[in-house]
Amino acid sequence: MTAMDDLLIRQAQVFDGTGSEPFVADVAVKDGRLRAVAEQLKTEARQVIDAKGLALMPGIIDSHTHFDAQITWDPWVRPSPALGVTTTVIGNCGFTIAPCKPADRETTMRNLTQVEGMSLEVLRQGIEWSFETFPQYMDQLRRKGTAVNVAAYVGHSSVRTWVMGAESNQRAATPAEIEQMAQVVREAMQHGAVGFASSTSPAHNGEGGLPMPSRLACDAEQMALIKAMGEGGRGVYMVTKGGQMPVPFLEDMSAQSGRPVMIAALLHNSTNPNAVFKDLEAISAANQRGHKLIGQVSCCPLTMDFTLASPYPVEGLQSWKPALGLQGDALKTVLSGQGFRDAVRAELTQPAVFRLFNGEWDKVHVVEVANPAHAHYEQRSVAEIARSEGRDALDVMLDLAIHEDLRTIFTAQLLNSDEEAVGRMLNHPHSVVSLSDAGAHLTFFNDAGFGLHLLGHWSRDLDSMSMAEAVRRLTAQPASIFGMVDRGQIRPGFAADLLLFDPATVGRGPKKRVFDLPGGAPRLHTDALGVHGVWVNGQQVANAQGLLTNAPMAGQLLTEFAA
Repeated sequence: MTAMDDLLIRQAQVFDGTGSEPFVADVAVKDGRLRAVAEQLKTEARQVIDAKGLALMPGIIDSHTHFDAQITWDPWVRPSPALGVTTTVIGNCGFTIAPCKPADRETTMRNLTQVEGMSLEVLRQGIEWSFETFPQYMDQLRRKGTAVNVAAYVGHSSVRTWVMGAESNQRAATPAEIEQMAQVVREAMQHGAVGFASSTSPAHNGEGGLPMPSRLACDAEQMALIKAMGEGGRGVYMVTKGGQMPVPFLEDMSAQSGRPVMIAALLHNSTNPNAVFKDLEAISAANQRGHKLIGQVSCCPLTMDFTLASPYPVEGLQSWKPALGLQGDALKTVLSGQGFRDAVRAELTQPAVFRLFNGEWDKVHVVEVANPAHAHYEQRSVAEIARSEGRDALDVMLDLAIHEDLRTIFTAQLLNSDEEAVGRMLNHPHSVVSLSDAGAHLTFFNDAGFGLHLLGHWSRDLDSMSMAEAVRRLTAQPASIFGMVDRGQIRPGFAADLLLFDPATVGRGPKKRVFDLPGGAPRLHTDALGVHGVWVNGQQVANAQGLLTNAPMAGQLLTEFAA
């Protein structure tokens, strides 16, 4: 007699992750693995689910998150498991918290406050610093457990700070320092890092408006570190590139290291609509020459909530630098200056290869005012207010914020608003759907439900791609890129990472503010729509109501990857 299975899902419409047409089948799970997939299984199980009318797919692999800090106090990495994510890749852009010497912890947290929109008090209260080196950080994750599977990059800014200390964001490294960094990267790879992550983006500034350390790296340093990463024949190099880092140089990095290069953040800019497609064309040409480059694209319009006390969308502007790092009255004095305002206006009239904010004031809205006397501004665009008052839009935004002690909440739709263009990017043969930024920008936006948005909005509603292809791009494709063995498909012997959903209703709900961070601090949250169950390694972590109370630490720390 066949031993009892742990889970049996009957008569689901199975999307197996390969992109093949779905089929109706029973799926049996035992000991965290998919034991059998067949039209009809004659077996018994401890948990049996009638899935008629529902779809079953592998769990979503989120390849661009920033849970490095949050995971130390919240091993459930909310809200991702309830949104169908069963595997998360942390450490993107090189903004990690390991390695980190005790003397550098405060600076590391302050940098994250600036570059990733995190609360300094939340980080101070929340991070469990039971590590210094990257291997020790991995040991801590393994010891504490997580609700989802986790793969971790070793981060360039952290490696640079480990070697260079306070000078890491001020100067180029010496050859001896570069070799020390390379040795840290080698050690991390030997202890299970999924790869090496970096950033050269001008939007990435740390405390006081100083560049994040990785932005000070010369080409020789970047090349040395990716080669150190790839010495063992595995690893992915991930970089958020600035305009001074052209795709041909990234192709050379791939050629010399023999490893894939993952390029972020490829987002469509309506004021420079061809730039992202030029990058994708260069990526295609590199692949034709045998050099694996992948572009990270998003299926979500990039919309951010912000205040002028922490205006991430505009902090990448060169003209905004005089305001970076200032607070209170000092910041208001700079924002009030005519010279500052004229410089910002002038910069916004100039074309740019990439920047977050491009002066599209009709896409900037007042969400919430601090003074009830200004309530008539709420839910109106800054452009509309400017027209009605016969004033300049920048002056409208800055004056309102200053009058409200920088507490006015604005929202800006920054990039990826042209759905025809975004659809082309999503279907590009060398793009990967990503860029949720889950774990970061917690008060600015929440795209952790990107996978449900791809399934519902792009596949079902817009028919931009088949549901089978949407599933593949969320599962088997990223698993293959990272070399995640036995994940990303519904096949006997593979890990039982599963998402059960209703294709007719799947999607992400409206954003709302919740107060569950350390100290009761707020974050933006979105509920899942149409999700009926999520399993990680065969253990259920979420149902139709969301994350299970006391959801099990079912995840695995992924440290073994195929070449």
